[in-house]
Amino acid sequence: MGKLILNLAVSLDGYIEGPNGEFDWCFTDQDYGMGAFLEQVDTILFGRKSYDLQASFEQEYFPDHRKIVCSHQKLELREGYELMQSPHKSDVASLVRENQKDTWLFGGESMARQCLDWGVLDMLMLAIHPLLLGSGKPLFSPMQGRKELELIHSVSYDSGLVQLTYRIA
Repeated sequence: MGKLILNLAVSLDGYIEGPNGEFDWCFTDQDYGMGAFLEQVDTILFGRKSYDLQASFEQEYFPDHRKIVCSHQKLELREGYELMQSPHKSDVASLVRENQKDTWLFGGESMARQCLDWGVLDMLMLAIHPLLLGSGKPLFSPMQGRKELELIHSVSYDSGLVQLTYRIA
């Protein structure tokens, strides 16, 4: 049984997008552990907005992974993607439980908050970029209660990026 892992980039002041939705601030000069991470996941779970962003790219970045889009709307999806329409806690929990490997929750903020509130999110892998955006989309909007975290791994890179991995208690 795998785990549901939110793995994303965040600015030091807590934003996952700049004020105009930009993410050009994310470091791409090295792998930052993504190759190894992609080997431990077999499924990528997208929120609708994250899917829209991914679908806007001409290149398919995850050809060897099962890709599922969660949306309350009926969508026409790009080939190779599945729709989980109006997902519930049990849908996400079943998906994760059925997988041999882990499931990557590929954004966004509302999907991450929902999975936290449901109690189905197992881990956070945050790539903290050494910059302050000043405004934008925060990593988390208000959620239901306090969430205790246990730091299980950290690594720092010469670029100043620090990756923190937390287990959700």
